[in-house]
Amino acid sequence: MNADRLIVSLPSIDSYRRFGKINRVVGLLVESKGPSSSVGDVCLIHIKGGNRKVLAEVVGFKEESILLMPYTSVAHISPGCLVEATGKPLDVKVNDELLGQVCDSMGHPMSGMHFSNPVSAVPTNQSPPDPLKRPRITEPIELGIRSVGGLLTVGKGQRVGIFAGSGVGKSTLMGMIARNTSADLNVIALIGERGREVREFLEKDLGPEGMKRSIVVVATSDQPALMRIKGAMTATAIAEYFRAKGKDVLLMMDSLTRVAMSQREIGLAVGEPPTTKGYPPSVFAMLPRLLERTGTDENGTITAFYTVLVDGDDLDEPISDTARGILDGHIVLDRELAQKGQYPAVNLLKSVSRVMNEIVTPEHLEAAGHFRALLAQYTESEDLISIGAYKPGSSAVIDEAIQFHPKIIRYLCQPQSVKVSLDEAVDQLISEFGRGAENSA
Repeated sequence: MNADRLIVSLPSIDSYRRFGKINRVVGLLVESKGPSSSVGDVCLIHIKGGNRKVLAEVVGFKEESILLMPYTSVAHISPGCLVEATGKPLDVKVNDELLGQVCDSMGHPMSGMHFSNPVSAVPTNQSPPDPLKRPRITEPIELGIRSVGGLLTVGKGQRVGIFAGSGVGKSTLMGMIARNTSADLNVIALIGERGREVREFLEKDLGPEGMKRSIVVVATSDQPALMRIKGAMTATAIAEYFRAKGKDVLLMMDSLTRVAMSQREIGLAVGEPPTTKGYPPSVFAMLPRLLERTGTDENGTITAFYTVLVDGDDLDEPISDTARGILDGHIVLDRELAQKGQYPAVNLLKSVSRVMNEIVTPEHLEAAGHFRALLAQYTESEDLISIGAYKPGSSAVIDEAIQFHPKIIRYLCQPQSVKVSLDEAVDQLISEFGRGAENSA
C-alpha cells in the first residue's frame, strides 16, 4: 500500500536541487546569485573545505541577487560558496516529550534529548486564526496573583502586556504566574536575555514545579537578530501545536521589545528607511502578525503575556504604544511602588483588562470599581495627606479613602512564595470593598 502511494506521488516530486553562488557579504547580509527562492525560505550555505552547512533565510532581493541572513554568524562564509535552496520555510519538531525541556530558537532541546515518539513538523511562521471562527473569551484563568486575579481578571485566550522598566520585577512576576496558573502547560520564550539570567530564571523564578509543566525557548542577546526573532516564532508555533490539540496554553514572552529591536536590525540591514524613532515599517507590520497568532480558536486557547521594556519609564514610546493598541490589556509595573516595597509593583490606575467586564460577576465588578475609586482618590490627595495639610472631616470621599488605604495596600501586596487562588482573591475583594464594606471598615 505504501509503495503504491509512493508510485502515485512520484510525478509531483521535485527532483531538482537548485544552487546559487555567493558573491558578496556586507555586515549581516549575504548576497547570492540564485538559487530561485521566496522570502522566508531556508537555504543551505555550503562552507568550502569541509562538509559544514550553514542555515540561512531569504530576507529580500536586490536586482538579480537574493539577500540571505544566516542563523549563525557569517564567519567562514566566503565568495563562491554554494547556496542550496530547500524550497520551504523553517519548521520545528514538536510532541509531548518537549515538556520540561529548554530549547533553542529552532526548537532543538538543548539537553540533547532525542524524540522517542513520532513528531509533528510545525511551520514557525503561520497565519492567525480566522477572526470569525475565534470563540469569545468567557472564562477567567487562574494565575495565583491576588491583585491581577481580583482587579485585572484575565480570561482564557486573552493577550496581556506587562509594561515595566528594567529591574522592576517582570521575571519574578512571570515565574509566579508560570508556577500558579491553571493552564495545561506553559510555553516561555526568553528573547534577548543575558546568558547569566537564563539559568537564574529557570532555577529561581520558575523552579522545579514550574519547569516540569513548561517548555522554555531561549535566544540569548549574543545570538544573531534572526535567531532572536525565530525564538519568538518558534515559541508561538509550539503553543499553537498544543492549542490545536485542545489544550489551554499559557505563552509568556520576555521581551517583545527585544523581538522588535531584532526586526529593526534586519530591516535596516536590508535597506529599509527608519521612519518612527529609528524603527523601519517592517517592525510595525511584524508585531500584529506575531501577536494575533495567539488567543482562542475552535480547538483551544493560548493566553499570552508579553513583557515590554519601557525605556526611561516612557509608556508612549513606539513599541509600547503599538503593543498596547494590539493587546487585550496591559499591566504596568511601577518603579516608585517597587521602591516603596510593594510587590508585585502593579500600578492599578495605569493598568486595564479589556475583557474583565465580560467574565466576572456584577458583585466582583462593583467591588473592583470601588477599590479603584478609593485608590485614585487617595493617590490624588496623597501629597496633602503626607504633609499633614488635609484636615479630617473636610471631605467624606477623602476620609473614606484614608480609612480604606491600609486594606488597599494589604490587598495589593503578596509574597513571591504565596499563591492566592482566583476565588480567594474575589471573595476577599467583595468582602472588604463590596456593598456594606464601609460599615465593616
